[in-house]
Amino acid sequence: MADTDTVLRVQNITKTFGDLIANDAISFSLKKGKVLSLLGENGAGKTTLMNIIFGHYSADDGYIEIFGNRLSASNPAEAIALGVGMVHQHFTLADNLTVLENVILGTEPLWKWKQDKSAGRRRLRELSEEFGLHVDPDADIKSLTVGEKQRVEILKALYRGAKILILDEPTAVLTPQESDQLFDTLRDMLARGLSVIFISHKLGEVMAIADDIVVLRHGKLVANFPIAEASREIIAEKMVGEAVPQPERQVMEKGAELLCLDTVSVQDAAGQKILKSVSFNLNQHQIIGIAGVSGNGQKPFSDLISGMCKPTSGSVSLSGEIVSVFEPQKMVESGIGRVPEDRHVQGVVGDFSVEENMILESYMTPRFSKLGWLQRKNVSDHAKALIKAFDIRGAGPETIVRGLSGGNMQKVILARVLENNPEIILANQPTRGLDVGAATFVHEQLFEARKGGAGVILISEDLEELLAVSDQIAVMYHGQLSKLMPVEGVTQQQLGLLMSGEGFATQKETKHNAA
Repeated sequence: MADTDTVLRVQNITKTFGDLIANDAISFSLKKGKVLSLLGENGAGKTTLMNIIFGHYSADDGYIEIFGNRLSASNPAEAIALGVGMVHQHFTLADNLTVLENVILGTEPLWKWKQDKSAGRRRLRELSEEFGLHVDPDADIKSLTVGEKQRVEILKALYRGAKILILDEPTAVLTPQESDQLFDTLRDMLARGLSVIFISHKLGEVMAIADDIVVLRHGKLVANFPIAEASREIIAEKMVGEAVPQPERQVMEKGAELLCLDTVSVQDAAGQKILKSVSFNLNQHQIIGIAGVSGNGQKPFSDLISGMCKPTSGSVSLSGEIVSVFEPQKMVESGIGRVPEDRHVQGVVGDFSVEENMILESYMTPRFSKLGWLQRKNVSDHAKALIKAFDIRGAGPETIVRGLSGGNMQKVILARVLENNPEIILANQPTRGLDVGAATFVHEQLFEARKGGAGVILISEDLEELLAVSDQIAVMYHGQLSKLMPVEGVTQQQLGLLMSGEGFATQKETKHNAA
């Protein structure tokens, strides 16, 4: 292909933060109408590089060319003007505004006393028709589905003239059907000359959409090759530096009952039911997967089991004993270990050290505390042992957790939870945003806990993960839980339909029909 087809050139980009070399002389190019998939472990330097391309950071060395124009300043406005658009994994939309208001926000001069909504509406409709991104311009963002919100994010970028789209984990919160729709849209956009940088940890998606693969490891470019030369195994090995054998789920007989929810409902502060007559059983040696689009009841379900809220009706039993006090500490003492959904907000205290985070749920025990004083040597020795056992890289006992990569931060949480050998493990999105190596490690730990007699509840929006790890799967939809289904014979398409409400049947309905 002629060089005139190069729309983006990254040349010898180097970026350091103190002693850390985040990007080390990275070079690659993106062609018109092509998808370049940027891959790498957590902490490999992908985010830093994207922030340089989008103008959030300036490089210490090297340069970026966009359509032959050199990016001269660390300013997103310049990158946008040159034709770069970025769709972040976590949407940046104002829920209280309409689609149209979100799209045109920031595109008009501040001194203009009134928005030109008629012109904005015409342009938005043209883009919607051209790229098949249909959404009601007057709908409030808060009323849209997750898939519709993503369309709005893409329309925002196109409205600003984007010819290069950076998509960061674009399918992380989509159903399989919504993901298929997104890929159809992308293929149409590529045919019209747009180019895409695609960042994802889902290697199946990478194989389906990418034209070229670029892999970073420890800040360096270690591979750059066409998709025709790729396989999932090759990509994983390039990312990690060695072969990554996937752990296999062994069939096990379930043991004694550990947890029982009997027609449990939960209300929010406004009195609305956010969990509706949910019945659920978990036994020893069992991993039960919970699928569902984000916001369909997974949070209150998780909060209930971890003691952060209480049922308004129904009952919860642990090993046959009805729970009467719903408090996080009580649940921990009852043998529940929790890997929370948001590791940054709920999983760790970012400004605490690794050793401090590792004793957050046990600092008052005699091992770590005496007469109100922490036993510093015991705390440090405890952290050193767990850092080694869980291969927490780049960390010492006194390392501040905020500075760790996502994968290593997750390992800190896993170490804290699993070292106490909990009977029940509540793992909520435990591999979200993790690379293939870190995700494999998490799965290995869950399998080991299951083998040792624990019961595991795995809440995930990654259907590949659920089908690979779970013994049984249920789907949450609008606060209801479907019947449990053996993982054998369940497809992603079936789960996707249930996640959208089609053919949805709760345990209560199933029992009624059977009667």
